[in-house]
Amino acid sequence: MENTLLVGLSRQMVLERQMDVVANNVANVNTNGFKADRSLFEQFLRSPAHEDNFQRPDRQVAFVQDRGTFKDFATGASEMTKNPLDVAIDGKGFLVVQTPAGERYTRDGNLQINNQGQLVTQSGYPVMGGSGPIVFQQTDKQITIAPDGNVTVLEGSNRIDSVRGKLRIVSFADAQKLVKDGGNLYSAGQGVAPQPDTTSRVNQGYVEKSNVNSVTEMSRMIEITRAYTQISALLQQQSDLHKSAIEKLAEVPA
Repeated sequence: MENTLLVGLSRQMVLERQMDVVANNVANVNTNGFKADRSLFEQFLRSPAHEDNFQRPDRQVAFVQDRGTFKDFATGASEMTKNPLDVAIDGKGFLVVQTPAGERYTRDGNLQINNQGQLVTQSGYPVMGGSGPIVFQQTDKQITIAPDGNVTVLEGSNRIDSVRGKLRIVSFADAQKLVKDGGNLYSAGQGVAPQPDTTSRVNQGYVEKSNVNSVTEMSRMIEITRAYTQISALLQQQSDLHKSAIEKLAEVPA
């Protein structure tokens, strides 16, 4: 197969995978705390021909290769909900939640209380405090979550100020090693350990929205589609050129 076809096909394969990344970003534009993925590209040089009997040295052929993706941890916009259970993290920290597969981490602060009185995510996973899940009593009123994550309530008819726990906020030395685990959760990759985060602050009554810019991502979708179409047209032209050349060479002189 000629270099034109090889280079074109390699680019189309990369564009297809890039479209998957962009489409996933667009699908999560309204997911609280979602962090967009970005593609990384590099040049891949194919070694020259093995034969060395050319008048000029055979040049390497440059292909495009998607080396991988990285997570954009830029902070999304905060939206006021006035729900006392909602929290938005101002900083690089993550909430810790307990799942059947172990501890997971999230920026989605849209929380609720389950029928056992536990503070949980929308998926029903308990949000962890310094001493385990944060549990409320039926007589608790006026829940307050301080900027440092301390959770207090007014308890019973005597309206006594009581502490129910402190949100466990953690951060990571290299957050890029976190693995997206589905359900807007992250798991710690190999060699990654959470560290207590004392610098991030908690804003009660707010949620962090997705950091995906819908206009930018839709523009990328259009660019990818156009590039794919242009390469398809180029490959078709190359194929037609070969076909025409073969037909003419096959003609027997009269």
